[in-house]
Amino acid sequence: MATLPTPHLEALLQHDIDLIRTKMLDMVALDEQALTRALHAFLKRDRQLAYSVILRDQDVDALDTELDQLCLEFILRHQPAAGHLRFVYSASKIVNLLERIGDYAESIARQVLLISSLPFEVPNDKFNELANLAIPMLHNAVHAFVDKNPHLARATMASEPRVNQIRDSLNADLVEWRQQGQLPLEALPPLITVARRFERVSDQATNICEQALYFATGEYLRHLPREGYRVIFVDETNGCLSRIAEAIANRMEAKRFSFSSAGLAAGTVDPQTIWFLAEKGIDISQQASRSVEQVPDFEQMQVIVALCKEAERAFPHKPTKTLALHWFVPDPSLARGTPEEVRAEYEMAYKLLTNHIRDLVQAILGNDQEPTHESTTSPS
Repeated sequence: MATLPTPHLEALLQHDIDLIRTKMLDMVALDEQALTRALHAFLKRDRQLAYSVILRDQDVDALDTELDQLCLEFILRHQPAAGHLRFVYSASKIVNLLERIGDYAESIARQVLLISSLPFEVPNDKFNELANLAIPMLHNAVHAFVDKNPHLARATMASEPRVNQIRDSLNADLVEWRQQGQLPLEALPPLITVARRFERVSDQATNICEQALYFATGEYLRHLPREGYRVIFVDETNGCLSRIAEAIANRMEAKRFSFSSAGLAAGTVDPQTIWFLAEKGIDISQQASRSVEQVPDFEQMQVIVALCKEAERAFPHKPTKTLALHWFVPDPSLARGTPEEVRAEYEMAYKLLTNHIRDLVQAILGNDQEPTHESTTSPS
């Protein structure tokens, strides 16, 4: 039987959400500071300031690691569903983007080291304009997520075309200045790189806004699903729980999703699982067990669900590109007792997995719901 939330658990949940939000704001503040300092280093060709940007990138990396761990602990501690699942999914994606943006600031600083001693003078107004659009976009994008503000997200995304326009115009200017002899050849690639890095900041800010929209409204994933959303259930041998989960999920006929299952190693499918699912109208008697190594493009899965503690070994090392979940469902194939008691364990597992899967699908789709066709068979 599912445990009802208590005031203590609700307070712990809110504490963990607030902690992730606070750390994200700390991380974006570091990115903004690094980009601003990198811009000043570029405009002044200040090698010392450039070195400080490069050295301080480790602070962004440290927060990236801390937030990865916080997101993973949030999933394991709270087994989030619906809005809370969307929150931690989007947060993990945004953390990954913020780490990349820190790398962009470091890259700009490294270009400063390449051009600091070269003899040239070119106008800096477009570099300034580019940076002064991109950096506020980053700030607003993260605040749109933290404040759950879809209006701010959409307004921020509207600035991206202007950034692209400035970048294209600046690149054309750089090539013309080189042709006119105003730029030494060695200066052209670093200057183009600086322009591209600030433009990429705006691209990533737009990606963060998409995650903010997804968290707030579910709107983001409307633009996915020509390929579908790939979810895999993993247990030790692909013999019981993962089989039941895959069968339940596929019966829902959620068209944007592709569900599959595997074990850490291939084993024998539990006979009682075959019999139990047959009673539900699902025939898996001809399906062989398989291991995660046998799953094509396993690393491209959007969601990996571990159905036992050992199955967490299938999780990626950094849970920022793939959403890794652990569902605590007792394995009914290990149940002992009378036939009625064993069957009750299978029914309970079936019910718990059904609820988890329904929550997962609804959380990913958000407000952009599609009908799911579930079996009318009710657990007895």
